Amino acid sequence: MTSAPGPLRLDAEVLNVRKAGPYRQLTLVADGVPQRFRPGNVVALGVGGEGSALLGLRSMWIHRVRPTGTWGGTVEVVVDPVGPGSRWLAGLREGAVVPLVGPLGRPFALPRDPVACLLVGAGRGVAPLVPLAERLRERGCVVHVLSTAVDEAHLFAALELRRVARSVSVATTDGSVGTEGTVADVLPELLDRSGADVVYACTPTADLRVVAAVAEERGAWSQTALEVPGPCGTGLCQGCPVPIVAPHGGARVVRACHEGPVFRGDRVRWAALEGAR
Repeated sequence: MTSAPGPLRLDAEVLNVRKAGPYRQLTLVADGVPQRFRPGNVVALGVGGEGSALLGLRSMWIHRVRPTGTWGGTVEVVVDPVGPGSRWLAGLREGAVVPLVGPLGRPFALPRDPVACLLVGAGRGVAPLVPLAERLRERGCVVHVLSTAVDEAHLFAALELRRVARSVSVATTDGSVGTEGTVADVLPELLDRSGADVVYACTPTADLRVVAAVAEERGAWSQTALEVPGPCGTGLCQGCPVPIVAPHGGARVVRACHEGPVFRGDRVRWAALEGAR
């Protein structure tokens, strides 16, 4: 068996910047990356520019790829401008060039047989779930989605989800649209109703812990995508530790950017992970 090709390192040109509510969608020319992409992969983008105190890498979920086009292969990421680094990325304009490494990380594992799947995303965490839903449908799986956010403005990709899923349920913390509540409030009933055998989730850590627990209680298999700060994005700095249960039952610490960012929900030691932050 041949091994998967490694990540590329290149200077990516910003081809397009679009506003999506509070988010910014950046399309980057990154020829070669789309051919290596699998749903759940990330790219690490250089932040700050020359001479900036922000200089470093930020890992971003890959939302869309296009293998070919006028400018070559492209990658789309979704930025939530909440900190200095993400605000810098959100402020990029067409024609800007940023260092890019990717695709990185272990992607979502796909079921061998067609089964019912429930995808749970929060805010821009929906971004990697859209291509996952498409891949699952290609394999004959029935796809249901739970999209959550603090309010209506922070929901992402509503129309895209409805095109790729059999059903889409929405929950907002403030009740501005859909069901009022959190993942913990709505997931148990939705999982029972969908009859899903596999649950995929990309949410804040506290909600991922809920997803893993609810799935295990109902005999479903869970795949949880962790958004852990990755200072280098390549595994060298050891700055993104994730405590897991080893195959033999003991405790191990692995790197989110290398052994993850997607982990089996029943393998993460959630209490230790949350306690380390």
